[in-house]
Amino acid sequence: MTQMLQETKPLNLAWMTGWCGAVGLFGIILVGGGFEVTSDPVRILFDFLNGPGELDLNPYMRFSLALLGAGTIGWSLTLMAVIRVANQLEKQVSQSIWMGITVSIVIWYAIDSILSIATGFWLNAVSNTIFSATFLLPVIRSGVLRS
Repeated sequence: MTQMLQETKPLNLAWMTGWCGAVGLFGIILVGGGFEVTSDPVRILFDFLNGPGELDLNPYMRFSLALLGAGTIGWSLTLMAVIRVANQLEKQVSQSIWMGITVSIVIWYAIDSILSIATGFWLNAVSNTIFSATFLLPVIRSGVLRS
């Protein structure tokens, strides 16, 4: 196995694994909205977000939540695998991986936050900001994006 360069060592793998776990937990909450018996956490989430109107967990919404949750769980597991591998590679190779991950997080943040605000769920944009910062700050501080 290739030795990791010194500049990449400060990136805390445990922190990033926890971050990916939080993404997965959010996905589990969304998947739970797919069934009445498991929909209480998603109801609590939407109550917290305090959006306009009442939550209507009709079959279309349940289907959408279940698919969104499944995609979110898949995203968390994919990110976890890629982060673990990127953390083991030489800086020159891992830098492009970290840049790709970071760009994908920034694009997700922009789209999700703009749509959250536009649809009346501004608190989701606030949580997106906090969540993105907990990814970006350790990545930037670690030096994995620097040449």
